[in-house]
Amino acid sequence: MALYATAASVLAGVESRRGSIKGLVYASSFQNVKQLYALVCETQRYAAVLDAVIASAGLLRAEKKLRPHLAKVLVYELLLGKGFRGGGGRWKPLLDRHQARLKAELARLKVQRRVSRNEDLLQVGSRPGTASQVPRFVRVNTLKTSLDDAVDYFKRQGFSYQGRASSLEDARALRGRCFLLDPLLPELLVFPAQTDLHDHPLYRAGHLILQDKASCLPAALLAPPPGAHVIDACAAPGNKTSHLAALLKNQGKIFAFDLDAGRLASMATLLARAGVSCCELAEEDFLAVSPSDQRYRQVQYILLDPSCSGSGMPARQLEEPGAGTPSKARLQALAGFQRRALRHALTFPSLQRLVYSTCSLCQEENEDVVHDALQQNPGTFRLAPVLPSWPHRGLGTFPGAAHCLRASPETTLTGGFFVAVLERVEVPSSVPRAGAAAPEPTPSAAPRRKERRRPAMAPGAQRGKR
Repeated sequence: MALYATAASVLAGVESRRGSIKGLVYASSFQNVKQLYALVCETQRYAAVLDAVIASAGLLRAEKKLRPHLAKVLVYELLLGKGFRGGGGRWKPLLDRHQARLKAELARLKVQRRVSRNEDLLQVGSRPGTASQVPRFVRVNTLKTSLDDAVDYFKRQGFSYQGRASSLEDARALRGRCFLLDPLLPELLVFPAQTDLHDHPLYRAGHLILQDKASCLPAALLAPPPGAHVIDACAAPGNKTSHLAALLKNQGKIFAFDLDAGRLASMATLLARAGVSCCELAEEDFLAVSPSDQRYRQVQYILLDPSCSGSGMPARQLEEPGAGTPSKARLQALAGFQRRALRHALTFPSLQRLVYSTCSLCQEENEDVVHDALQQNPGTFRLAPVLPSWPHRGLGTFPGAAHCLRASPETTLTGGFFVAVLERVEVPSSVPRAGAAAPEPTPSAAPRRKERRRPAMAPGAQRGKR
């Protein structure tokens, strides 16, 4: 099957440092990106275990034409994965000949290490820890449906709606087919950590966006009103862009930039599925975009989520070895780009409000970058005080840094994230405002728990926009 050959090619590329898993997956042109990405990540996570089993079973000695990376993918699928997909093609008979021996060697390895579960064979750094308990967050795409209709659809599928969460403990305690409404962000549903909705009809139809809560904060805090012009400076893969479009109700304009053609193509597909019609994509370096260009004279809102070390994201740490503890040289290079991008963004003449965010835990990419930008623009921009009840604040490295937000699995039950909201001290008088100052995200009315009688929503049908 093309899936296994492509996965083996991506693994080989990662090991030879030709790129990250995500980058190589997007560059592969494989149709089902999520399936390929998941298979490669899990094979990589169990690589040491698979190597030991393959060596003990003598698989490569017996099958001399079987290449090591392909063998690793196939053995993962046989022993630890979901079984061969689509019948397994010509690979299934080959692995069937060695199935008993491979299973015996896996069992022997567990006995040697005195463990009973497959995941207990992993090295400590690869084991799912607190991050694996982060709930499955699902943003309802209000361009295509409503919160009420999405909740009703899940209830008709046998899910139990528990209403609005009142604390993190409510989300932490979720089990089985129960789900909640997030206490802070409107239209954000919360499911148990292991809930897999990639094949759900509402997800495939673009009615739902699978997006971590922390990743929803940037667009929610930027809060551009309908009709506004917005720049999404480093836009791919597009979840935040689709969130911006939903907040705009497809009224106004989003200028989205990204340099990676493959990621931009995938983003175009995502936006089309989400029903986004107000976005203009450009394969362009944001740093090369002129603030004086007349196309951007009405841009009052900018979302800047630049490339970063990804030290707050477990998936990034898995796909890019060392991402959890980036080298000093790498941090300096990333922070240099981030500072240039933020300084550049603040030069757009009509800018009112900007959100700077990363999925990094490193001060060099977060507080230090924001502090530098404020020093470069004294008296022009300030940090906006946002979400006073948010429990995890910015590091106290400069006055006002506590206005920044941090997130982590331990403190906020989300991925690791950093968000800072910068606002102009005085709005240029020559620029008409698209709306009032951006409000704090406020919870919408929670749908009633009582089952209401209305026709079930067809996955392909569109409801009225909100």
